Amino acid sequence: MNGLSTVLIVVGLFLLGGVISFAKQGMPRGVIVLLGVSAALCLVAGVLRIDGLY
Repeated sequence: MNGLSTVLIVVGLFLLGGVISFAKQGMPRGVIVLLGVSAALCLVAGVLRIDGLY
C-alpha cells in the first residue's frame, strides 16, 4: 500500500461523508449522484492500486 492508494481511499471516504451530509440536508439529487459516483471511483481506484491491478 503506497501513498497514492491511501490518498485515493481517504478522498473517497471524505466524498462519501459528503454524500451522506448532502442527503440529510436535502440538496439536489444531481449533486448527490455526482458526489456518489466520484466517491465510488476514488474508492475503487484506491483498492485497485492496493492490489496492483491499476
